[in-house]
Amino acid sequence: MSHYPDGDEPSVEMITRVLAEVIAALEGAAVPYLLMGGSGAQAFARPRLTDDIDVFVDPGDAARAIETLAGAGFRTEETAPTWLYKAWREGVLVDVIFRSSGGIYLDAEMLKRGQRRDYRGTSVLLMSPEDLLVIKAMASTEETPHHWYDALALIARRELDWDYIHERARVGPRRVLSLLLYAESIDLAVSPDVIAALYRRTHPAADGAPAEG
Repeated sequence: MSHYPDGDEPSVEMITRVLAEVIAALEGAAVPYLLMGGSGAQAFARPRLTDDIDVFVDPGDAARAIETLAGAGFRTEETAPTWLYKAWREGVLVDVIFRSSGGIYLDAEMLKRGQRRDYRGTSVLLMSPEDLLVIKAMASTEETPHHWYDALALIARRELDWDYIHERARVGPRRVLSLLLYAESIDLAVSPDVIAALYRRTHPAADGAPAEG
């Protein structure tokens, strides 16, 4: 879904330029962050258009992050104080997210697993495919089905750390289990051990629960 209802969407060149400015500002101020959202899906999973920039920060760093962007010339707004601030430059929207769907927050393990890659010509820290998969599974709604299909593309195209996915799925085990069962139904390779473990976690008293493998 476009963030520019009037149809005046920024060009690829503008998004590329603003991305470089966002990363330079945050890294220059030593604000820990991970790039997430459509950028992560595009970098790791599948080609798809994204017309904004999503950065994930710790709640304790959110104010510093938005102040840093304001100091770098961005127009800023403290949109939703419990989870989201916004910044704009050259018509490009930057979402500064500090609580994702399901009550997921940036933590030390997520930062440790972040991957530095070249994205749109800028060296950035991307959220790991595993953390992105869990967040995408949790964020999917009728209005935003692309999150579900981004997660399926991650399963299809990445070698995943299934033990880590199981660990991170504690925030939304039923949603992640439903994603993995659906992935199996369309013939994607999914760890049966993780499916069994998530089933036991969500249905501990169910008769005939899958045996632990």
